[in-house]
Amino acid sequence: MASDMMVTAIRRRRKIHAGLLTATLMLWLGTTPAQADDSQHEQGRAIVRDFGMQLQTALKVALEEGGPAAAIRVCKEIAPQIASELSRQNGVKVQRTSLRVRNPANLAEPWQVEVLNAFEDAADDDAELELEHFEAGDAGQPARYAKAIRTGAMCLVCHGAAVSVDVVKLLDSEYPFDRARGYELGDIRGAFSVTWPVN
Repeated sequence: MASDMMVTAIRRRRKIHAGLLTATLMLWLGTTPAQADDSQHEQGRAIVRDFGMQLQTALKVALEEGGPAAAIRVCKEIAPQIASELSRQNGVKVQRTSLRVRNPANLAEPWQVEVLNAFEDAADDDAELELEHFEAGDAGQPARYAKAIRTGAMCLVCHGAAVSVDVVKLLDSEYPFDRARGYELGDIRGAFSVTWPVN
């Protein structure tokens, strides 16, 4: 009984010391928890902006040089490479997902499903709204950031309601379980997301 009480007291002391050490480190580094959250939020925005720009550039070139078939290859092969490289460079997990995926490898995680549903609800109220989500990590949960992908004119070539017969054939061949068609300009196509490791 006495030994149990002693173990409990030691554990409490360790937790207090750990908390003081964290606070001391933050003061020494000049960083508060709120500032750390702001920093991750901005990092998430920057990573997603980079992902979007790289992907859009690659798609534009592909469409101009090889048409829809080349653009489909970009989404299938180049987009995962961009996500992987950004993940490696930043020490985070970078993803692209949707409620209606084309590639099963991009299936949304439960937290992403919630965020995407919220994005769609918000988009119904304001078609021009920039939609993003950030949650700070705590209690063993990672920090997460997501930004909505709106359907642009370029997207409609392969994701729109009026997709050409040739594109349909190619999509059916490449993605037999494709659900990512029938979008209209401005619809929420999905989201880019960033997940930090749990601290």
